[in-house]
Amino acid sequence: MEFIALRTFQAVVEEGGILSASRKLNTVQSNVTNRIKRLEEELGSELFYRKGRGLELAPSGKVLLEYTHQLLQLESRAGAAVRQVGEQSGELRIGSMESFAALRLPPLLKSLRDAHKGVDLFVQTDRSGELVDQVSNHKLDCAFVGGPVNHPDLIAVEVLQEELVLVRAKHNRQEKLPLILFREGCAYRARSLAWQREAGYQTGDMMELGTLDGILGCVAMGLGCTLMPRWIVTNNRHCDDLEIETIAPHLANIPTTLIYHRNSLPMKAIDTLIQQAREQKIPGDR
Repeated sequence: MEFIALRTFQAVVEEGGILSASRKLNTVQSNVTNRIKRLEEELGSELFYRKGRGLELAPSGKVLLEYTHQLLQLESRAGAAVRQVGEQSGELRIGSMESFAALRLPPLLKSLRDAHKGVDLFVQTDRSGELVDQVSNHKLDCAFVGGPVNHPDLIAVEVLQEELVLVRAKHNRQEKLPLILFREGCAYRARSLAWQREAGYQTGDMMELGTLDGILGCVAMGLGCTLMPRWIVTNNRHCDDLEIETIAPHLANIPTTLIYHRNSLPMKAIDTLIQQAREQKIPGDR
């Protein structure tokens, strides 16, 4: 069995069909269909029941799915072992939420380069929820996410505490401004919605944007309000047009954690990231 066939089989199960799987795998439907057909021929067993346009796992498919998860995880772990990061060699795949990547991550990468000169760095930004999934599936070696994180396959190390503040445009005294938030999966979004409920801030209007600067730019124009770490606001190019307001501590205080897989090999570069992140100071931190 080829790993590409197993990944295709897993995608069909997870996405619920050939079309959705082809989109996820960035290939055409015929490739997905042919890979599944060849896999069934190789195993001599039907993996799916065809019901109209839908698919349902056959008993043999359920058995294969269990082994597929194990085999693909083993493949990822084997890749990690080959890439094992020593003092001066290897590769480290780092994920980061955009807010952390804006100012905190660059000096950490510089420190990492200085301490591990031969290490190749790969960096990807995404929402915290997506980063958790990618680390748990061995697609990233570690990631900085908004916490807390409770996942059976991951180790989460708190590196700092952020203070979220309510952000509005200066001199904008509208009572019920729309909330401007990151998309689903962002830790700050979840905390903002919790603040909205507890504060009785009832407005049906909401805007979703994918970038930090886009959110604060819209807030600066008076289009809405948001919750954001204090240091981000004070260091943003729109800061002169913004004002901040403190919120209740149980909503304001949110940890940033570095996560990595429980079964991953020890990587000295990750220890360096943790140490440097804990020691780092950015103007506007408290």
